Amino acid sequence: MLKINDDRMTATFDGTEIATATRTGAVWVVSTWPYPLTYNAAITALTLAERLASGHGDDDPFVITWREELAHG
Repeated sequence: MLKINDDRMTATFDGTEIATATRTGAVWVVSTWPYPLTYNAAITALTLAERLASGHGDDDPFVITWREELAHG
């Protein structure tokens, strides 16, 4: 589940927080991604973290697509 407010986002899976994003100026820093992102890209990164936590692997079509989007964003 994603929770989003003005300065912080969290992703949880099975009641455990698995990733966070915090806003610094106009960019978002996501705990599971190596570089700052836009607001929408941060949501994608958190969704990706949820997908991986739910047992989908690196060969999952959504995982592949979201990683590509984030890498080229």
